[in-house]
Amino acid sequence: MELDKGWTIVRGEKPVIATAIHAGHDLREEISNLTRLAEADRLREEDPGTDQWTEVAGNRAVAHRSRFEVDLNRPRQKAVYLEPDDAFGLQVWNEIPDDGVLARSLDIYDSFYEAFRALCDEVEAAYGRFVVLDIHSYNHRRSGPDAPVDDPAKNPEINVGTGSMDRPRWAHLVDRFMREMADAPFEGGNLDVRENVRFKGGHLSRWVHENYPTSGCALAIEVKKIYMDEWTGHEDETAVVSILEALRATLPGLLEEVSSPGSN
Repeated sequence: MELDKGWTIVRGEKPVIATAIHAGHDLREEISNLTRLAEADRLREEDPGTDQWTEVAGNRAVAHRSRFEVDLNRPRQKAVYLEPDDAFGLQVWNEIPDDGVLARSLDIYDSFYEAFRALCDEVEAAYGRFVVLDIHSYNHRRSGPDAPVDDPAKNPEINVGTGSMDRPRWAHLVDRFMREMADAPFEGGNLDVRENVRFKGGHLSRWVHENYPTSGCALAIEVKKIYMDEWTGHEDETAVVSILEALRATLPGLLEEVSSPGSN
């Protein structure tokens, strides 16, 4: 799909779809003119770099617009942040968008989900079942750039959200994915991979499970920002590549599990 729609969807092969719906940073001009949020504050709450990890799958969906314009991982009625409580306590607007501005933001939301449904339908028709890797990232230095990191016991390096899925149906697939991610090398050790510790998954994974209850398995993957400085936005290319390779290493297992009639 075209960049001017605010997102790109690419159709590929195999029953795996990778998404990065918080990777976007762009704002259309009328939104930029209304926002009071500093660009650095906006970037810190976005998921920069996560679009690079969608390269593990032939089927990809990547957002180019900031979540502060429209959040594709929230229900439609909450997709535009209007109050600070919607936006991590941040004051987003100098002036609340009027109905016309809101409608144009929601057009992006509607067109994305229409195209994403078409992609899922095509993959389901071709393969019977499919996996969505819904890739995000999250902050762990919220107290400031020089403050200690947030408690590692409560902040896994990879949080796999499965809260909206039929967990018994997909147990073999989920367990294998987590095991193989945890086995991947990272900075002289291995990744700390845990389930539903910080996040249980957002709207997109819930949407997949509601619309494809027996054929679609969405893993909401939250990568702690161990691959970047969340306060400056500077990425560690070595860490980015290591996480990409860890995700790539799970693909054979995912394909085997989703393709096996006896896996659930």
